[in-house]
Amino acid sequence: MAVLTSRFSDGLAVGPDLVGAAEAAVRQALSGLSGPPDLVCFFICGDDPEEVARAGLRAMRMAPGAEIIGCSATGVIGDGQGVELTSAVSAWAASFDGGRATTFALETLRMEDRFVIIGLPDRDPDDRVAVLLADPYSFPTDAFVEHSCDVLGDLPIVGGLANGIGGQGSVRLFAGGEMYTEGAIGVMLSGPINVSTVVSQGCRPIGPTMVVTRSEDNLLLELAGQPALARLEDIVSGLDEEDRELVASGLQIGVAMDEYAESHERGDFLIRGILGIDPEREAVAVGDVLDIGQSVRFQVRDAAAADEDLYELLDAHVEQRGRIDGALLFSCNGRGSAMFGSSDHDVLALHDTLGPIGMAGFFAAGEVGPVAGHNHVHGFSAAILVFSA
Repeated sequence: MAVLTSRFSDGLAVGPDLVGAAEAAVRQALSGLSGPPDLVCFFICGDDPEEVARAGLRAMRMAPGAEIIGCSATGVIGDGQGVELTSAVSAWAASFDGGRATTFALETLRMEDRFVIIGLPDRDPDDRVAVLLADPYSFPTDAFVEHSCDVLGDLPIVGGLANGIGGQGSVRLFAGGEMYTEGAIGVMLSGPINVSTVVSQGCRPIGPTMVVTRSEDNLLLELAGQPALARLEDIVSGLDEEDRELVASGLQIGVAMDEYAESHERGDFLIRGILGIDPEREAVAVGDVLDIGQSVRFQVRDAAAADEDLYELLDAHVEQRGRIDGALLFSCNGRGSAMFGSSDHDVLALHDTLGPIGMAGFFAAGEVGPVAGHNHVHGFSAAILVFSA
């Protein structure tokens, strides 16, 4: 059953009839609201892209007068659970009591030697956050998000990369009564809406924090004056067997977001992947470009670290923000059953810490959210948009 709140509610329907599931999920979400909806979000997991399209078009007709966005996914979240790789639809409805929702659709145009993104709504001084759902195969999400401050200033962006069970070509996006097979869509939230963000990257640091003293593009050449690969080998040699296995299965690196902090612990870093090593140059290849002078720390990721990180961040958020009424959850498709053995882990963590709130979302192919005030695209993370009382 949908969670009854004054402003936020969610719904979930599982079954092969996606059009019927869309109707049931949206109806369930709407029934939990005490007032008319301002925004409805829905997420669809299904084998057939055309059936996904029909379900999405039906969902957009379920709430006349409300702004509506949605997307396809390989798994959906709603009604207190996650559902992966199974035909299902989740929905989330919100009544903002004076707040405004403005949907948009983004398109990439080639202009001589560069690409231009069009479709963003004009900024208003009282804009609070933008929710972004993007097709990872056609839209330059990384570049757009990393340079969003040039156009949007300090506006937070939260969301995820949509996907379909069929991969490229199966993504479907929905906004403003229209369906899109490429690009990105979203909604701008403005006015008296008490909203905040949480991004759990699910890693824990190993070894010391070190300063980059030599780099070339995405190659990390020296750390604290020594070859980067030698530094990494020294750290790994001091680990126990369990942590060495984690290094072998997926080493990460954290870039310190506050260079002037006295210490850098879990949560103080922007996590990026390690792509490989170059033994001849004693270098480490990183999934980002690092500058000389930046502080970094190697990281490992496992279920225990991800669980602890998420709970710690949510507990701290509740202590800071007070009562929470609703949330949108964008959880990596590498989390869920792949990491925790259960599709419900992140959902249950939110309910354990935030309470029985109206909450829905989907398993994303990449997550968008701010870290230390700057928007980034993440992997293996949980990006959460939190609505407070």
